[in-house]
Amino acid sequence: MYKFAKSVLVAAAILLTGCSSLNPFASKAPRNVPAPLVEFKQTMVLRTVWSASVGQSEDYVFSPALVGDKLYVASADGTIASVDALSGKTLWRINAGVGLTAGVGSDGTSVVVAGADGVILSFDAANGKSLWKSQASSEVLSSPAVGRGMVVVRSLDNRLVGLDAETGARRWFLQRTAPALTLRAAPGIVIAEGNAYVALPAGRLLAVSLLNGAVRWEAAIAEPRGATELERVVDVSGTPVMTGRDICATTYQGRIACADITNGTLRWARELSAEVGAGIDERFVFAADERGNLLAFTRDSGASQWRNTALSWRRLSAPVSFGRAVVVGDREGYIHFLSREEGSMIARVATDGSAIKSTPVVSGSSLIVQTQAGKLLALTAN
Repeated sequence: MYKFAKSVLVAAAILLTGCSSLNPFASKAPRNVPAPLVEFKQTMVLRTVWSASVGQSEDYVFSPALVGDKLYVASADGTIASVDALSGKTLWRINAGVGLTAGVGSDGTSVVVAGADGVILSFDAANGKSLWKSQASSEVLSSPAVGRGMVVVRSLDNRLVGLDAETGARRWFLQRTAPALTLRAAPGIVIAEGNAYVALPAGRLLAVSLLNGAVRWEAAIAEPRGATELERVVDVSGTPVMTGRDICATTYQGRIACADITNGTLRWARELSAEVGAGIDERFVFAADERGNLLAFTRDSGASQWRNTALSWRRLSAPVSFGRAVVVGDREGYIHFLSREEGSMIARVATDGSAIKSTPVVSGSSLIVQTQAGKLLALTAN
């Protein structure tokens, strides 16, 4: 997701601004040539179940929200839609009336997105009717998280706010000190067990009570290190993933680590620099590092299972486990399927040629992908 320019002039300019964020989309030309796609014998047969369209994402990342058999999607021009995940039929489609920067969060009752200048908008999940509007303290790039009657929002100034899901009224807020430099990115939030698990800059992962915003625990996924502020950027990347008692996250210029969800104690950690979040299933934790290498670790101990380098510099999405495969999208709109046990290539599907930045979504036997150009595609394995 990120292009990280490290020239002395850029660093000096950023440092002069004090607490700043680095724009990962600033550089147009790739510094490293993406690996060419090699031919291989496809051993996983896929077919398209349905396709649909939503507006372009532009420089933002919009992650589809799946609740039951309903998929909620959004785009930068303000389009929000509800789609039947089984058939691809559009159930309703509206325009928020403002450009959007983040979404989608939903609990099946409401659909919440973030708009220009930090406006938070909530809509009825059944029909798209506007419910309420709230204002964050600064721009919002992370999808709002919705659950247990609350909406949790993180803005770029590192402030967390808990809003009542029915009314939008503020119930609590938590301000965290931001490092001198941060990535202009979208670290995610997951709601479970009465807590919001929040990815933050400086390598931190927080468990925050939904009831009152109290910090239940704080885990250091990675520690800043290095002689310069640029070298010390270790922001948590993407959205934490969890299953059972494990919650796992990746950082830029830091580590991948899994912690105990009850108290934040690290179970294991490995050196890694990633620009997207991890994937997880009952046996493995998957990561796509900043160089485009895809790696698998055993979930219980973090032992290396395999490493595939065939997709280097293709700017991969966060991986997701799908049947016997682990799946990633890339900057050219290809969806790659690798053996989850061995890491070998088993299938590849082309989409519309635009980047796939959001994490693919698994819905039953289907895999659903949203491209930056706005194509929605549902695939299934025969």
